[in-house]
Amino acid sequence: MLSNHLQNGVETAKLIWSRLPNAEDVSDTEPDEDGGFRSHGFGGTVESLDYEVIENYAYRQEQARRGKLYVWYYVGVKWFFALLIGIGTGLAAVLINISVENFAGWKYEWTFKIIQHSYVAGFIVYTMINLALVFSSVFIVTQFAPAAAGSGIPEIKGYLNGLTPVISGSIGSVGGGLALGKEGPLVHTGACIASLLGQGGSTKYHLSTRWLQVFKSDRDRRDLVTCGCAAGVAAAFRAPVGGVLFALEEVTSWWRSQLMWRVFFTSAVVAVVVRTAMGWCKSGSCGHFGSGGFIIWDLSDGQEDYSFEELLPMAIIGVIGGLLGALFNQLTLYITYWRRNYLHKKGNRVKIIEACLISVITSVISFGLPLFRECSACPSSDVTTDCPRPPGMYGNYVNFYCTKDNEYNDLATIFFNTQDDAIRNLFSAKTIHEYSAQSLLTFLVMFYSLAVVTFGTAVPAGQFVPGIMIGSTYGRLVGIFVVRLYKKLNIEEGTYALLGAASFLGGSMRMTVSLCVIMVEITNNLKLLPLIMLVLLISKAVGDAFNEGLYEEQARLRGIPLLESRPKNLMRKMTAKEACGNQKVSYFTRVVKVADAANILRTNSHNGFPVVDHTRSGETMVIGLILRSHLLVLLQSKADFQHSPLAVDMRSQSIPIRHSLSDFVKPVSSKGLSINDIHLSPDDLEMYIDLAPFVNPSPYVVPEDMSLTKVYNLFRQLGLRHIFVVPRASRVIGMITRKDLLFEDNEDSGPVELQSTSVRGRQQGGSTRNPDVEHPLLNGLLE
Repeated sequence: MLSNHLQNGVETAKLIWSRLPNAEDVSDTEPDEDGGFRSHGFGGTVESLDYEVIENYAYRQEQARRGKLYVWYYVGVKWFFALLIGIGTGLAAVLINISVENFAGWKYEWTFKIIQHSYVAGFIVYTMINLALVFSSVFIVTQFAPAAAGSGIPEIKGYLNGLTPVISGSIGSVGGGLALGKEGPLVHTGACIASLLGQGGSTKYHLSTRWLQVFKSDRDRRDLVTCGCAAGVAAAFRAPVGGVLFALEEVTSWWRSQLMWRVFFTSAVVAVVVRTAMGWCKSGSCGHFGSGGFIIWDLSDGQEDYSFEELLPMAIIGVIGGLLGALFNQLTLYITYWRRNYLHKKGNRVKIIEACLISVITSVISFGLPLFRECSACPSSDVTTDCPRPPGMYGNYVNFYCTKDNEYNDLATIFFNTQDDAIRNLFSAKTIHEYSAQSLLTFLVMFYSLAVVTFGTAVPAGQFVPGIMIGSTYGRLVGIFVVRLYKKLNIEEGTYALLGAASFLGGSMRMTVSLCVIMVEITNNLKLLPLIMLVLLISKAVGDAFNEGLYEEQARLRGIPLLESRPKNLMRKMTAKEACGNQKVSYFTRVVKVADAANILRTNSHNGFPVVDHTRSGETMVIGLILRSHLLVLLQSKADFQHSPLAVDMRSQSIPIRHSLSDFVKPVSSKGLSINDIHLSPDDLEMYIDLAPFVNPSPYVVPEDMSLTKVYNLFRQLGLRHIFVVPRASRVIGMITRKDLLFEDNEDSGPVELQSTSVRGRQQGGSTRNPDVEHPLLNGLLE
């Protein structure tokens, strides 16, 4: 009977382990089964995830069964997925860029042809094309993929911090001329591709493969999502190193050296895919793509050197960037709050009307304002670019509503262009006096306002490129005054436009290292690195004096619990015990009645519970931590498999397994599972569950007088969700130093024996345990 009892316990543990996630899967911002990010609401009920591996007995027994072949397969799948993420994200970037450039190219080509006969007809065609593209974007998002709205970066930050429709929607919103970029949705796209691969495919569309479903822990899945984020940035800006640093600095708070290698590999794959696609498009096979292409603005022929006296206006650019960036964050925060709490609650129809109305306003401004601007004469013949540009082409010196053949409209050169080409014009060298201060100031005010209003609409939206547009405008404006003041021939207005772009991004997004590398990679000018570093440091310092970064503000508005890089000053005066408050700790005994377990889960919303037992001397001892999701799966298994080895009662201490183990193994997780969804019979409620095999016997523990600052750093650096606060230990059993960790792997060590598990009835006088059943990792604890 004892052997049967042990066998039933082993098989039960295997069964339940196949159904348990290694960490909690409930999160306010987690990838759903189709690669998107699911949100459960905006409020205090947001859940987070845990990087810690739940090392219960079932997990250790499974690890002991794995051989070298499986380990190599496991590592190989990780690198194979990194390769697929890079290829998939690179191809998505190619598709988005080719589509946006061709839609925009056709739009401007048709508009230029029509305005040769009638500007009114040209305006109507221009507005209708923009409206159609934006409508397609917002319709797809509102009807099929609400999670695709926005950039997705705050949600990804929340998921990595502990917590496909994007492509088509991004094409419509960016091609439709809105003051938005495509780099944020590309980061979201890369994360979605990674999430799909981490789950082995999409079960909704029957595209899943079991041999790829090897990642059972949230740590591995979030590592893949990190690779996807880096791939998105690398694809959006053709900046592979910048993508790696973006993932390290901005979106994830937990980093490993092994993860660094895979992220770097993924970004390198993206660079190869993008370079190959661009080489293929040079033959003219991609339509208008050759006119714009990927974001890269070559400034290698720009300003060669700078003088000490130029540092003052460059510092002023940093201050302006910090002020305008902080103002942008605050305005978008207010508007997004109003939009979420009042406007968007009225339904999808209102979202569609809002996006279409903003599209019409944007078209009116971008087409109408250049009509009121007087044209300027083309510069002297030493300018290498064509002036004016012939109809049907876009670039520098655009001929728009000009009466003479040798004139151009400087405001149309910015407004009547794709954002990539407008930035390229603002960054361009050897184009002194191309833009007037009045035109730049007009564009700055109007585009800044449009960017504030457009951000937060129900379309895929990025803020990198609009931020570069805004910053390069006032940067070039400062450059005009510097040229007039210093009267030096080597000063380029385009250099100041670049510094302005860096300053606004630093003042708004508060990135430093990754943004600095991205700006260097997309401009191909290493000589400007010290200047970029200067304006980034100044703009970030100024912006930090007013509010937090754009993504942090938006994440907080969405209720995503991000842990900042630094603890609050108040935490230095608090201890761990004070942070716990006076609330009563909800816990489970090792052998718990099903009715009691269900009642505890119904009466509170905690997601982790201490499990206690009594030693032979009668003292209470904490034996580990059990997750709410694991308890739900246990109860669900009890309800589903009443005649499985779980169904052991007083009349029979063991029953035969009526099905093979493979019959019970199903791809079940606790996502969306609630205690109210589990239906237990009266007989079920009288049963008892031994929780020992499913607890994490080694949770992180801190003494009650540890400073809250130290606890905070542990949470962020280790990626934790739960931590036990206990009294001071009464004795020390040993001490580990660095040299104790320097030893070779012992491959001859035997596997850890799996502890038995059962559901049993209670005798009079309390719970009973079979003294013949041994618990290898608890014996020393309970003596």
